[in-house]
Amino acid sequence: MRLQLLSDLHLETETYEPEAADGAELLVLAGDIDSGWAALERFARWPVPVVFVAGNHEFDGRDVDVAAAALRARCAELGITMLERERLVVVDGGGRRVRIVATIRWADFDLFGPLARAKAMRAGAYFMALMQATRGGRPFDADAMREEALACRDWLAAELRAAGDWDATVAITHFAPSLRSADPRYGARSGTASFCNADDELLPFADLWLHGHLHCVHDYRVAHERGATRVVCNSRGHERRGESAGHRPRLVIEV
Repeated sequence: MRLQLLSDLHLETETYEPEAADGAELLVLAGDIDSGWAALERFARWPVPVVFVAGNHEFDGRDVDVAAAALRARCAELGITMLERERLVVVDGGGRRVRIVATIRWADFDLFGPLARAKAMRAGAYFMALMQATRGGRPFDADAMREEALACRDWLAAELRAAGDWDATVAITHFAPSLRSADPRYGARSGTASFCNADDELLPFADLWLHGHLHCVHDYRVAHERGATRVVCNSRGHERRGESAGHRPRLVIEV
């Protein structure tokens, strides 16, 4: 299957017109497309099916549970398939069955281990304050994010390990699955745990792992006992900060 990947377009502020990639069979939107949601309409008449995993900024200034339901309804109106802790099996042009497992996979702040968690959560509090999201009338803070992240990880681990009738597996998360995806501008800082999770042990259960969140591009392979997993991030980020330089607008990835 040939997949086009876009993420972190930030169309609430960026001037950018997404283009369909020749030969793609599916478009994957890996989050932070538009914090105001309006730009999702640009994908309503996309020439191939569209799968969307929300990013953290899709919840800015909103109750995360109310927003999740409303965002799903909006995507349904536009003909976009929103996935959150869900599996989708699609058949490509060659008849291969491809399992897609998807979740935002919030940060659990354990990137550097439990002993570094408290420091990572203090760093993460800054980003959570910027989001200004809530849950049930309370701030969606670092503690609330960690609780949600652990639920995402439990689901993801169980789903990836499940057996079934498919030929390949693609994992889609907004947050990155490994420190290998850290932004080279910042490296292994406490704040990096707000962007990457230590999900390396889950990589062997996916042939391809797509993510966003980091405003830089990545395309690397992780070798393991089952073969190798390709990890790809094609974020665009903010042009004014020079983050869009490596973005490939019509990138197609084959799995």
